[in-house]
Amino acid sequence: MQTRTGIGLALLSAATFGTSGTFARSLIDAGWSAPAAVTARVGIAALILTVPTIIAVRGRGATMRRSLGAIGTFGLLAVAGAQVCFFNAVRFLPVGIALLLEYLGIILVVLWMWARHRQRPRRLTLAGSALAAIGLILVLNVTGTDTIDIRGVAWGLGAAVGLAAYFVLSARADADLPSVAMAGTGLAVGALALLALGAAGALPMHATSADVQFAGRTTSWLVPVIGLSVVGAVLAFVTGIAAARALGARLSSFVGLTEVLFAALFAWFVLGELPVPVQLGGGLLIIAGVVLVRIDEQQGSGNRIDAIDLGERDAEPIYDLDAEPVASFAGPRGVQ
Repeated sequence: MQTRTGIGLALLSAATFGTSGTFARSLIDAGWSAPAAVTARVGIAALILTVPTIIAVRGRGATMRRSLGAIGTFGLLAVAGAQVCFFNAVRFLPVGIALLLEYLGIILVVLWMWARHRQRPRRLTLAGSALAAIGLILVLNVTGTDTIDIRGVAWGLGAAVGLAAYFVLSARADADLPSVAMAGTGLAVGALALLALGAAGALPMHATSADVQFAGRTTSWLVPVIGLSVVGAVLAFVTGIAAARALGARLSSFVGLTEVLFAALFAWFVLGELPVPVQLGGGLLIIAGVVLVRIDEQQGSGNRIDAIDLGERDAEPIYDLDAEPVASFAGPRGVQ
């Protein structure tokens, strides 16, 4: 039951994340800079989650103190870093190639599990990785280019690190820290980092209050901004963190690949950009890859690392990031 719930949350997170491009497209076409759109998305989402976060962390002072490092890293890498790197990558590369580089973060998760936790990927995981990678290429419908700018490649790989950090940090967050608190505080850190970069002149920050074109209609700029912040950030991050806790870093990251398919579908519904048959076929390969990874996890479930209660409330939790969630030293897992 918990696995099914986790997969459902992961798919919901991928779908809501997948709306971001469609919402942002109308703002950027109207004259917004990409970093300004990202900052509005992250900043408003952080404000929306302020009250729920305060309520969620009441009486959890020790948990918050233990989690400061993880929250800071999550906000800088998974929230601000991933998006800043991606939007810098598209300055030098076609969007499809930049997105493909970012989603190499899925492979980085597998490599991290291998290097850090000695969890060598088995054959089915390798096969699932290969199918998902091929499917991702087909969904993106990437065309060849004559030259590849090394600066864009470097930024794209930076985005991949941020994406991998999102899945790993979400999975190994303190079990006593509610998902909404992790999302709210992480978004706040990311927003402050983006504002600081903008104030320093490192990121172009310009926006307009002019009407925008969205779904074939002229509408207020508030419509896509609210969509970006509420649907593409608040709902996406909260459900994504909860899914990573339920499924582990590796499986949740593979299910997250469906974001690309959802993004293509939303672009079709809203912008009239119909996915070609090769993209639909790629989506099926991604799903097949996720299934293989899940089968592999079920077969290897006997190798999980269980937490051992040492009777130390402030001790660091021990996780197998790919296993079903287990109790931590701080108390029962409280997925919200």
